[in-house]
Amino acid sequence: MAGKLMHAVHYTNCGGGPSDLKYVEVPVPTPKKDEVLIKVEAASLSPIDWVIQQGGWKPMFPRELPQIPGTDVAGEVVNVGSGVKNVKAGDKVIAMLAFANGGGLAEFVVAKANLTVIRPLEVSAAEGAGMPASGLMAHQALTDSAGLKLDGTGKPANILITNASESVGNYAIQLAKLGNAHVTATCAPEHIDLVKSLGADEVVNQTTPDGQALESPSGKKYDIVIHCGEPTSWSTFEPHLASNGKIFDVKPSPSSIKAYALKKLTFSKKQLIPVLLSCKAENMDFLVKLAKEGKVKTVIDSKYSLSNPEDAWAKNAENKIFGKIILEP
Repeated sequence: MAGKLMHAVHYTNCGGGPSDLKYVEVPVPTPKKDEVLIKVEAASLSPIDWVIQQGGWKPMFPRELPQIPGTDVAGEVVNVGSGVKNVKAGDKVIAMLAFANGGGLAEFVVAKANLTVIRPLEVSAAEGAGMPASGLMAHQALTDSAGLKLDGTGKPANILITNASESVGNYAIQLAKLGNAHVTATCAPEHIDLVKSLGADEVVNQTTPDGQALESPSGKKYDIVIHCGEPTSWSTFEPHLASNGKIFDVKPSPSSIKAYALKKLTFSKKQLIPVLLSCKAENMDFLVKLAKEGKVKTVIDSKYSLSNPEDAWAKNAENKIFGKIILEP
């Protein structure tokens, strides 16, 4: 498809808002040896997309401007590089793109073959597009970081998931329940019933004093905390942790990194540990199989047209959504 044009959404500078996103024509990308060209059927937004546009990750992200945002896509393989063996033209797939380069809000994307997995027919394009970054982060935090066994063979654990309205929290609840954990979740008051429907055993309104204090209604101490919320002081968490309780912060801030270093230096059994996403195709494939079996689901907040991205971008910036925002060409 060399020389052909496609529609995409991009911005030309950091620090702007929804009105800075433009629907433009750009060349269709060409896959390299280890890449696949995908015709996008759905893409999802993540909170980090807004942060990157605001310049919150400079100078690392974006790598260059103009930037086509978006990292999570689902679609159909059109072409593959010479070294690609795991997928072929015509396959329905899910892929995750690099945060530095983005590219998801477009009619076509190139993705690394090693971060592209087959999407079964039981999983829609919209559901698949909502899965990569959020699902992988929830999976990594619970399994690789916290050591929870999702087959339920591990010892029982009491888990707190903060700001469970967000998509990482959505997935974390569902995965934690597969591990037979007791789950307490905090969320916005308008999302309490939705969070309960995902399997949370206890749900606390995060706008109330008890919610802000992160106290379990049943008085349980937390073995594991998956912190999906805004920066929170160690002194807020500490009284509610079990003797070996660990906090896994999926949105690391300077304060959480400082707390991590301090607890390591003092050999504290209670710790706050930053989690940085490490994308693995086998984990994404595992999540897709769970979705196929109906054991987890992507919660979709809303859908928008790729040609009119401003409203979707504005909603993502508000950070008041429940689940994923999906854009479709």
